[in-house]
Amino acid sequence: MTSATSNYYQLADKIKQWGEQLGFEKVGITNIDLSDQEPRFLKWLENGYHGDMEFMARHGLKRCRPNELLPGTVSVVSARMDYLPEGAAFANTLDNPNTAYISRYALGRDYHKVLRNQLKKLGNLIANEIDDKDMVFRPFVDSAPVLERPLAEKAGLGWVGKHSLLLDESAGSWFFLGELFLPIELPNDKPVEEKCGSCIACITICPTQAIVEPYVVDSNKCISYLTIELKTAIPEQFRKAMGNRIYGCDDCQLICPWNRHAQIATQPDFLPRNELNQPDLLAIWQWTEDYFLKVTEGSPIRRIGFESWVRNIAVALGNAPLSITVINELESKLGEISELVDEHIIWALEQQKEKAETAGIENRKLRRLIKAVRIGLPRDA
Repeated sequence: MTSATSNYYQLADKIKQWGEQLGFEKVGITNIDLSDQEPRFLKWLENGYHGDMEFMARHGLKRCRPNELLPGTVSVVSARMDYLPEGAAFANTLDNPNTAYISRYALGRDYHKVLRNQLKKLGNLIANEIDDKDMVFRPFVDSAPVLERPLAEKAGLGWVGKHSLLLDESAGSWFFLGELFLPIELPNDKPVEEKCGSCIACITICPTQAIVEPYVVDSNKCISYLTIELKTAIPEQFRKAMGNRIYGCDDCQLICPWNRHAQIATQPDFLPRNELNQPDLLAIWQWTEDYFLKVTEGSPIRRIGFESWVRNIAVALGNAPLSITVINELESKLGEISELVDEHIIWALEQQKEKAETAGIENRKLRRLIKAVRIGLPRDA
């Protein structure tokens, strides 16, 4: 082993130590060869599994070629940070149809900023160590055409499970990933063995059957995509399956046996905000846009916008138990926000009507309202 090679092994060890000091639970290093991912990624695009996320196709195979994204890149540092909050209250929230379920990763501060800031600090430490203040590096956190999970897998942080998420046998999947692209050639960590075996729990549990085959997710069916990325109407065939999930879905993680080993987050920024932790559906339905923007400041939720937020809650209210209060609240917002929201409100009112008829309850007001909306009459007609 040459002196230069020895120095790079020492540097790799220091990078991992610094990463842990900066709050990352695990750090790995890999090269940039993702050529084996190119056919798989192209097939996924050809099948239209990216839905309306045209940005997935816009950059083409750049996503599989890190040195095209940042010329000069030869190594990637992949790092993970746990986000599972203590007392996550999965069952208490999902089992209460009057409560809104928000994916656990979005209950605290926007992870993009948290991880990016720490990765930037890590890059500066590396530049100082090799005495190259002009070293060109770049941190990425789910914000550019990067295949973060295959890179993390190559870096030994875990294996990609059948739900397409990264799994670590000692930590499950409740963690964020970030990458640091570097222009220096570092020793690579070894990938770990895939340990999903014959288990298909995630495929079976998916409410909309979005995992169309092991390791392949059709975004068009995924509740996370429908509630976060989709900006148009949510297809009717998936609305009942959404239940009370108004932002994201964690079902495939909840059922995964490896998440028995999940670690509780140590990063204070990921602690749940009170207004977002097990919120009452009717309470958040009454939020104004200004209040929505206030509560979601610095949160990943803000980027979906108020219209999608209300659209999602309308679906959840349609799935909620029969209630004259729910009916009145839905009715009160008709014509207030947009035609898109109105479409989902009308659907929700129809669900409430079906529940009333199933229960044998006479609800002339509800039937009259729905009929009036459909033919364009005033609501009090």
